[in-house]
Amino acid sequence: MSMLLQDLKEEAVKLSPSERLALVSAIIESLQSTPIARPDRSGAIERMRGLLKTDQLAPTDQEVAAMLEDRRVEKYL
Repeated sequence: MSMLLQDLKEEAVKLSPSERLALVSAIIESLQSTPIARPDRSGAIERMRGLLKTDQLAPTDQEVAAMLEDRRVEKYL
């Protein structure tokens, strides 16, 4: 019989304080023996870099200012 998390929580509060402490201890022990998978950040970073690649030069400060001004005109006028 599989117990849902909500059911488990409801049952846990019915336990005595010492039983709840024993339950928490058992949960912690089970987590310590279980390797937690860490995401491969370096691979994700490389994929994002690939998405950002372009053959164009970065815009100048003046070009960025002009783009922002154009956007504000579109938005507010």
